[in-house]
Amino acid sequence: MNRRDMMCKTAAAGAALGLLRLARNEGAEPAVAASLSGRSSALDPTDRRQTRDPMAVQKATLVVDGLDTSVITERYVGMLRTGGVNCIYRSMGVLQDFADQLNFMDAHAKDLALVRNIKEIRQAHQDGKIGVIMGWQSATGLGVEQLNPFSGPPRTPLRAYYAMGLRVLGIAYNIANQFGAGNMEPNLGLTRTGRKLVEEIHHLNILLDVGGHTGEQTSLDAIAMTSGRPVICSHTNIAAIADNPRNVSDRVIDAIAKTGGVIGITPVNDFHVRTKKDMAVAHSPRIRIEKMLDQYEYLKKRVGVDHIGIGTDFVEGRRIDYDVVNRSSTINREIISDGPWLYVQGFETIADLPNVTRGLIQRGWPTADIHKVLGGNWLRVYERVWG
Repeated sequence: MNRRDMMCKTAAAGAALGLLRLARNEGAEPAVAASLSGRSSALDPTDRRQTRDPMAVQKATLVVDGLDTSVITERYVGMLRTGGVNCIYRSMGVLQDFADQLNFMDAHAKDLALVRNIKEIRQAHQDGKIGVIMGWQSATGLGVEQLNPFSGPPRTPLRAYYAMGLRVLGIAYNIANQFGAGNMEPNLGLTRTGRKLVEEIHHLNILLDVGGHTGEQTSLDAIAMTSGRPVICSHTNIAAIADNPRNVSDRVIDAIAKTGGVIGITPVNDFHVRTKKDMAVAHSPRIRIEKMLDQYEYLKKRVGVDHIGIGTDFVEGRRIDYDVVNRSSTINREIISDGPWLYVQGFETIADLPNVTRGLIQRGWPTADIHKVLGGNWLRVYERVWG
């Protein structure tokens, strides 16, 4: 073997070892280690080749699901790992749900970690754990009696939930509550009690979640009180594409983007095709993942890639009585088909997330933009709000 051949074989072996270390998330070079902490990728950020490997693109960044309502079980942890997800914002229920979630994480500490700030998210990732953010989609559970708009400092139980780990909070869930309106009453604004709540949310450095479930005018009123803080819509779709009450208008999209916030796109099938005129239709037509990716393109053209995220709204493991739910005032046929709820073909569980990455690759999105959508944008907002 001549000297030139030996040098080529040595270089190839070194490259293979580097790729193996990257796949294992261990022993990475500084540039790669930085990418694994949610910063810039070691991959070429300008790369637009359609031959890029989706999992390689995902492994070079920190992947965040901006809203997931699934029950976290050992099976679901496996699905998250298959999908390449490193951190999720999990929508919580009442006090017992917090206890159950914390107990489960204690029992599965090798896989899961409660995360309350950016440092903890990155540490969990470095340790090979999935970070779990806890939050609420609605503030209804805080109770009107404990927040009198004519009293002194806010007196809701929010401070206690913050101590337990709550870091994201919405205002209303589809219908009006004491704080403001849901998406079924889009013209009703934030109440005086709601204004007190928004002040308390900002005082505690909790991330405010508007749009989607919260009505348009209530969302705009709350955004007007942000004083430079970014706000988000954790999981929604685009009203200009499908005029569904659950989807956000361009007014709300623009307002969130002006705060520096992020809009998470869901794969819920009906939010892509079901409109207000379809209330008499029991089931909407199924669509493929390409239609969902069109919504990413829409947001990119309207407000830029810095304001796009993933918010799946999966309900894996939940026992849902769809007959009861679809007869309720909170969720009806104007919003979604009779159950079970379906997701777009190609992104039906969190394990399918690489299909989203593949779709963006095939559309020629550069690696840097894909990394922003996969988690970089969420991390930027979390850092701004949580410090």
